[in-house]
Amino acid sequence: MSGIQHASNQSIKPFKSGEEYLYAMKEDLAEWLGDLYNIDIDVNNILEMLETGALLCAHANNVTRVADDFLKRSGPSEIQMPASGVTFISSAHPTTFLARDNVTNFINWCRKEMSIPDVLMFETDDLVLRKNEKNFVLCLLEVARRASRFGMASPVLIQLEQEIEEEIREEMEDLPAQPKPQKRLINIQNLDEMVLH
Repeated sequence: MSGIQHASNQSIKPFKSGEEYLYAMKEDLAEWLGDLYNIDIDVNNILEMLETGALLCAHANNVTRVADDFLKRSGPSEIQMPASGVTFISSAHPTTFLARDNVTNFINWCRKEMSIPDVLMFETDDLVLRKNEKNFVLCLLEVARRASRFGMASPVLIQLEQEIEEEIREEMEDLPAQPKPQKRLINIQNLDEMVLH
């Protein structure tokens, strides 16, 4: 069977379940964080590495630093930029109050400094108690997406999104301008007569 025939027999959807997609997102985030901070993190230990909130808060502070450098280089921007970092306890242990405070501080930073909408936010227990990994992963991806606007390295998924958006933008620019349809005035009296008949 040729490659084209084989591909046409396969589903267009690359993952069979939401769990597989979540796994792929976690894998991408782990690789990105590992490269960004030179740490030993993978898809199997990503939640354990982040559950104290210390790395998340350190990341928030790094994003704030990159944003500040961007502003110094390029001047004022229309992009929402974080202006302050996060305080945290680096020695926090998993599931302790200190860990929960760290995660809560990161969540507050996401809301206030990055303006992440509530639909993409997670709750402390989503990470600390693994109640909803998906919300946590989506929030972290959104932070990466927004930080990439001012020059921070981003996960592969975000890079692919940006490439697709750029291709679509270029295709739209290449299309000939379409004339806007002219609006016709409707004679309301005739419309009333038509409704009556």
